[in-house]
Amino acid sequence: MSKEKILTVQDISCVGQCSLTVALPVISACGIETCVLPTAVLSTHTAFKPGWTFRDLTCDIQPISEHWSKENITFKAIYTGYLGSREQVDLILGLIDKHLEKGGAAIVDPAMADGGMLYKGFPSDFPKDMARLCAVADVILPNITEACLMTDTEYKSEYGEKYIVALLRKLALLGCKKVVLTGVSFDPKKLGVAVYDCSDDTVEYYFNDKLPRMSHGTGDVYASAFVGAYMNGKSVYDSAALAADFTVRTIEATMDDDSHWYGVKFEKELPYLIKRLSE
Repeated sequence: MSKEKILTVQDISCVGQCSLTVALPVISACGIETCVLPTAVLSTHTAFKPGWTFRDLTCDIQPISEHWSKENITFKAIYTGYLGSREQVDLILGLIDKHLEKGGAAIVDPAMADGGMLYKGFPSDFPKDMARLCAVADVILPNITEACLMTDTEYKSEYGEKYIVALLRKLALLGCKKVVLTGVSFDPKKLGVAVYDCSDDTVEYYFNDKLPRMSHGTGDVYASAFVGAYMNGKSVYDSAALAADFTVRTIEATMDDDSHWYGVKFEKELPYLIKRLSE
């Protein structure tokens, strides 16, 4: 894929390393012109103590799109992250239809759940709306919880390869072209991804050593690095593997600092990401 400008659509937390505060610097560091459409503005991300502010920007999405149409603005890729409502899903479907260039890529991170549970604030039927967005995607990047919710599959914390393959095949039925399923583990010491080509039913895995730390924002770090690599012409599998390596390094860079609980120090590892892209 050529290095044209892309659009990323998700919320922005003024403090806290997630969503747009990750996507913009990471993808930009990959040499890609990164345009943004914030869906909401928060004072901090929601893992901070209660009291954070939230401003919904849903009403701004359509006017922004109309202005872009007047200016004939289109994008080589549209990458979506956390979306807060069914209305936003509908609006983003319209954005993809109007502003994604022919032959461009729609990349969806259906950020809405983890650990077997939907995030607070989402109605129980929201996964059906996210599935509608995944249906038009070239690549989707769900974790196992999100995949289960979108496919009405029982969530399991312990499983074998048969379970993962069945889950990938169910995701393919949504209509997407390729799947990068994150958080896959067949060994308690390993954690990785399953990359699935919906057209030929092939699965490839990539694993790293599992680190003894859970960190906020790593899903956004991973997805952003994936988009940056993919837009530099790397295959889905190579992009998935590079993003995994980068994410592991960002966690390692943060492990000795307990005060940095709200995210990972991805900035320190951007030189590594840039170097890997040149290989």
